[in-house]
Amino acid sequence: MRAPELAGTDWLNTGGRRLRLADLRGKIVLLDFWTSGCINCLHVLDELRPIEEEFADVLVTIGVHSPKFTHEGECDAIAAAVERYGVHHPVLNDPAMTTWQQYAVKAWPTLVLIDPEGYVVHVAAGEGHGEAVRRVLAELVETHDAKGTLRRGDSPYVAAEQADTDLRYPASAVVTAAGRLLVADAAGHGVAEFASDAETVVRRFGSGERGGRDGAFDVATFAEPSGLTLLPEEVANRVGYHLVVADTAGHTLRGVDLSTGSVTTVAGTGTQWRDGDDSGKALDVDLTSPWDVCWWDEAGGVVIAMAGNHTLGVFDPVEDTVRRLAGTTTEGLRDGAAGEAFLAQPSGLAVGRNRLWFVDAETSALRWIESDGRDGFDVHTAVGVDLFQFGHRDGKATQALLQHPQGVAVLPDGTIGIADTYNGAVRRYDPSSGEVSTLAAGFAEPAGLVVTDADVLVVETGAHRLTPLDTSGADQVAGEALEVRRPATVLASGAMQLEVVFTPPPGQKLDDRYGPSTRLEVSASPPELLVEGAGADTDLSRMIRLSGDVTEGVLQVVAQAASCDVDAEHPVCRVTRQDWGVPVRIERSGESGLSLVMSGNPGAGEA
Repeated sequence: MRAPELAGTDWLNTGGRRLRLADLRGKIVLLDFWTSGCINCLHVLDELRPIEEEFADVLVTIGVHSPKFTHEGECDAIAAAVERYGVHHPVLNDPAMTTWQQYAVKAWPTLVLIDPEGYVVHVAAGEGHGEAVRRVLAELVETHDAKGTLRRGDSPYVAAEQADTDLRYPASAVVTAAGRLLVADAAGHGVAEFASDAETVVRRFGSGERGGRDGAFDVATFAEPSGLTLLPEEVANRVGYHLVVADTAGHTLRGVDLSTGSVTTVAGTGTQWRDGDDSGKALDVDLTSPWDVCWWDEAGGVVIAMAGNHTLGVFDPVEDTVRRLAGTTTEGLRDGAAGEAFLAQPSGLAVGRNRLWFVDAETSALRWIESDGRDGFDVHTAVGVDLFQFGHRDGKATQALLQHPQGVAVLPDGTIGIADTYNGAVRRYDPSSGEVSTLAAGFAEPAGLVVTDADVLVVETGAHRLTPLDTSGADQVAGEALEVRRPATVLASGAMQLEVVFTPPPGQKLDDRYGPSTRLEVSASPPELLVEGAGADTDLSRMIRLSGDVTEGVLQVVAQAASCDVDAEHPVCRVTRQDWGVPVRIERSGESGLSLVMSGNPGAGEA
């Protein structure tokens, strides 16, 4: 398939130059379809860094930013995300999702490889494809070197200027017993300690270099820390550290001794969780993008908002263990028993009166978890609908809407403050009345709230500062309901073939030594959309039947495949997994089949 030309409104990291695929002929082009609020997309940015370095003279990576939320389509918001996450390749703003549709993309993130002659040769949806992409690239370099069609050097990347501020994209803050403020300085890769005036920097933990090194406060390194919690004094005395840091991009929890300034890793291996058990000894368990942490007596430890796999975990610093508290790893919004509930990128956490409040960024939801009165916990939703509906609307909680909130706090009057990040607002939910209101607006991506003795401070991520909350302009906002702008797939009702394409990377094969190497799970929202074919099985192809009585909905498809090196004494094996939430519209003229590419060449007969 000849690669369609790129279409969008703005280019970043090119010095103002508009790129055309025709101008890049002779280079291998990697398109990364992403959106800045998607945690899986952020994982892929890290996966691509070593690949971009290894193939720097032949590869041009272009981030195609196709937004899920309205705010994500704003050029200033994309520029901030590019700076915050250290994106060192050109980025195209695709606000109308034109390029997304031209390449038939159906999931964030999706990678598309274009060879030096301008043909699409490989597509991979989801994360965890780094090694597969590297192997395909190596084959392309060898092939096109031999053909004389490969051009080296001449990168179109132009670095943008960076903010010069005390904080760089702060994510959250806590107050010590002495009244000082500790701030998770995400893009500054450390923790900043401020005097009680919230303006004077007293000291920093972390050298400012991105990494995962333990040691003294000025030697240790962090990787995009986002969450902080202070341990109860008696616990801190037993374990030897006072502060727990959610080191998000490092996939670890770090302990900081506020007396000596020393930093140690207390949970996580530093390797991102992909599959398997996520409970056990703290330093033996893989974590995945812990976004926030909060001590909760009811759970017996530090609750972890595990944004990367849509769960809540618990770290017990005394027993040195991690266990799952809530969620199944399926992204969505479903209440009920904690072990069966669906979460969607849980971010901020706050404790209040036997409840742990949390916000799910991807479902734009405020939720809580509490004891079920027996030996477990239940998850409830106060505000939020599903993965696709959002907005800025106040009123009864059942009708209210948020947009990608990342922070939450229990306010002095017992109501719940919400850092409504993509609306640039601080919202309030009153549990007694069930009403949602707007306390203040006009913030630059507020990501956290911290209650001090004198004030409530807003962690204003996009403005690199802490801002006192002024509620004098509090008002009710009668905003409109919005939906994710992702185009729907038009399908016909009745029987149809659903196929997930997975081709093992070069040099690998499907691994069935320990049973079936693939798994496919299908469900729908509303459930009535899917008449037949729901459930899990081992075949990546399945006949399903769609209802003619439901006009639109979402097909939820989860696929997994295990592959291993061919003919190797000690084969390297990988599990590839992808979740799709495919918006569908049922029409008589719709397609009678659906093919989803998890990994492979769509032009070589697999799709």
